[in-house]
Amino acid sequence: MPQTQSRPRLIQALIDAFSLPDLRQKLLFTLGILVVFRFIAHVPIPGVDLSALQQIFDRNQLLGMLDLFSGGAMRNFSVAAMGVYPYITSSIIMQLLVPVIPALRRLSEEGESGRNRINQITHWLTIPLAALQGFAQLQLLRSQGAVTSTTGFETVGIVVSMTAGTMLCVWLGELITERGIGNGVSIIIFGGIVAGLPEQIGRGFVAKDNWMGVAIFTLLALATVVLIVIFTEGHRRIPVQYARTAFKGGKMYRQAGSTYIPLRVNMAGMIPLIFAMSLMIFPGTIASYFAAPQGQEANFANIIMDWFNPSASLPLGLFYWVAYFLLVVGFTFFYTMVIFEQMDLARTLQRQGGFIPGVRPGKPTTDYLNGVIGRLTWGGAIFLALVAIMPFIAQQLTNTAILTLSSTGILIVVGVALDTMKQIEAQLTMRRYEGFLK
Repeated sequence: MPQTQSRPRLIQALIDAFSLPDLRQKLLFTLGILVVFRFIAHVPIPGVDLSALQQIFDRNQLLGMLDLFSGGAMRNFSVAAMGVYPYITSSIIMQLLVPVIPALRRLSEEGESGRNRINQITHWLTIPLAALQGFAQLQLLRSQGAVTSTTGFETVGIVVSMTAGTMLCVWLGELITERGIGNGVSIIIFGGIVAGLPEQIGRGFVAKDNWMGVAIFTLLALATVVLIVIFTEGHRRIPVQYARTAFKGGKMYRQAGSTYIPLRVNMAGMIPLIFAMSLMIFPGTIASYFAAPQGQEANFANIIMDWFNPSASLPLGLFYWVAYFLLVVGFTFFYTMVIFEQMDLARTLQRQGGFIPGVRPGKPTTDYLNGVIGRLTWGGAIFLALVAIMPFIAQQLTNTAILTLSSTGILIVVGVALDTMKQIEAQLTMRRYEGFLK
């Protein structure tokens, strides 16, 4: 099908995508699963005071982060209140355990069957993690007066319902991965975040009296999106040459081939943000169980809550965001090095007969690649840390407390959108259609 030059490229690509029966079926299947997920996100658990629940979310940042991964379902305390967050936690734990435990390392080297086995273990680990997290959330909401159920049978029923809701969301995500377009679990999170955009836009209209602050907030959000795209797509190409042996006419000839290794600036993705945010919010959440009620004399737990409260006034708030910045930088280096060690590029190149021009195989190649990834990681770490403290910068510049800039949410949305567009582009390219990206 020839492309119409008068149409914008993005619109033409969408038309081409929906004109192909198999690709159209994948897109419609993905949209259908997202609709099902949004319906599940509104199936409530009985015995919840929604007004009290809303007040808790307004002052508890940890619940706000968990609500992000549940796609807004936790704010309604539905059966999908935890979303796919326990599965993400399980996946991160398995990634960290594979290089440490010899049995898991051997499984990872067994190809497709080994990866399937690790994936199965990840699913089994998700169930107890979801049950523990569901019970912890229930206890927290019960202590704040948002949940009225008290009997053991009701507690078990709620925890089982929330665990089943999590596994259902994971299953829906895997259906998207298998039959739809993109990474299903990421798209489930993406759909939940995008579903909250109308509320955010509505807050902008509420804050119309501070139109200058809203304008600056919008510019900061757009600048954040641009930076995320640049650093997500940014990479350094390491040239690699391969010496190939060919036989012709009974003689052996050596042929040289060249390619490159793309080392991404932001290899860690959003994981350092999740680690750092969880660590920063955890002390305040624990302290909230022991803090003195409002109107009574503050105790040590109240002091801890003030120091680890991102909404606290300066200088307490400054302590939180500086510590958050430094933790993101540290976790970025830690997680990048873990991922890079698992890739073991130097050994892979040596097995395949490849080498980096000017660098000896073996340990010199390992040292060279470690040096390159170390320098690249500084750029990725500073970028992620700036994205992490962007809500604080936006609040200080705009003075609009009613608007919130979720840097983690923007990072997820942009990353999932880019990945999905690339997959659609690959489908179109195979059929000689022009995709979304050059």
